[in-house]
Amino acid sequence: MENLFRLVDNDQDFFSRRCIWVNGPVIIGAGPSGLATAACLREQGVPFMVLERADCIASLWQRRTYDRLKLHLPKQFCQLPNLPFPQDFPEYPSKKQFIDYLESYARKFEINPRFNECVQSSRYDETSGLWRVKTVATCGSNRTEFEYICRWLVVATGENAECVMPEIDGLGEFKGDIIHAADYKSGENFKGKKVLVVGCGNSGMELSLDLCNHNASPSMVCRSSVHVLPREIFGISTFELASLIMQWLPLWLVDKLLLIFAWFMLGNIEKYGLKRPSQGPLQMKNTKGKTPVLDIGTLEKIRSGDIKVVPGIKRLSTNSVELVNGENHYVDAVVLATGYRSNVPSWLQEGEFFSKNGFPKSPFPNGWKGNSGLYAVGFTRRGLSGASSDAMKIAQDIGEVWKKETKQKKQRTTACHRRCISQF
Repeated sequence: MENLFRLVDNDQDFFSRRCIWVNGPVIIGAGPSGLATAACLREQGVPFMVLERADCIASLWQRRTYDRLKLHLPKQFCQLPNLPFPQDFPEYPSKKQFIDYLESYARKFEINPRFNECVQSSRYDETSGLWRVKTVATCGSNRTEFEYICRWLVVATGENAECVMPEIDGLGEFKGDIIHAADYKSGENFKGKKVLVVGCGNSGMELSLDLCNHNASPSMVCRSSVHVLPREIFGISTFELASLIMQWLPLWLVDKLLLIFAWFMLGNIEKYGLKRPSQGPLQMKNTKGKTPVLDIGTLEKIRSGDIKVVPGIKRLSTNSVELVNGENHYVDAVVLATGYRSNVPSWLQEGEFFSKNGFPKSPFPNGWKGNSGLYAVGFTRRGLSGASSDAMKIAQDIGEVWKKETKQKKQRTTACHRRCISQF
């Protein structure tokens, strides 16, 4: 409380905003990472506040994913701490099933975020030793400014907070539809159309397959190299198999084995325009954060010619695309499967823990804790299992301090009470 008084004394604008003291950490983001951290803090008996700019939990899943999406990994690798998936869920839950799971998770651990609150800035106040989080809350046409004061700040906005929009020459001249994968729901609206899908990651591959299944004619731009692996090997999840083998073999050898299995099961993909990187899939994931594509049927459509793989784009014109190899193709629509990025640098005023790309400077497994009560969850590039691991560490770290100080406060209160009694 002394720190809070010090903060008021040094800030003339303190009372111009609605200021809220949070007796515990503030968690920014109500996606799976934020929910996992909140649930673990609840188990530790630590109060918290969750701020979310959207009007729902897991807005990326609810608002910015396509209808046919399923978890790419088996459910046991995607469950959050202290609550497994329902037994009747399939091995690869659907988008709806995963959202239902997250909503039940929030109910079980009594997580009630403050929705429609967009963080404008967050900084550590050296004088008071507290974090100051300024937000703008919207309700219809009304906008209200808040400032949250807290001792701990948990950044849970994740790796996919903002869409990456590529710079393509002539993009503004194109007269057809242009959408980012975040706004793509189904290929139904593209039936009979020639669609250029820019990007060949998991989203680009799956959107191309979805377009093909809805009788569109997709061409997928594959500008750089990409690893494509079967989703399962000998009936076992590729991810699960790799995790098991890595208990006995070094990573480089596991990569070699995965590529051998992929060659036997998928064949030579380079003859279809899909060039493999020189680094192995797991090494590339660890060093560059680039996830290998897990094939769920796209390669079959590429082999049949229903999905065309094309090189990079030179420029777009009114209704066509010119490729770097000189070819020109008529195009009705463009889907940008160009990924997402962190938005942390736009609002967090801090330069020691986070780098300019919005990720912690320290690599996994040391990127969860910074200085002065700053934490990060969901930036491991290791999916939901990585987020869950960080969430448990953060809650335990804060919980230890919380329990120790709470115990001391109770002891001081009890001692004071006894002295008062003895005076009568």
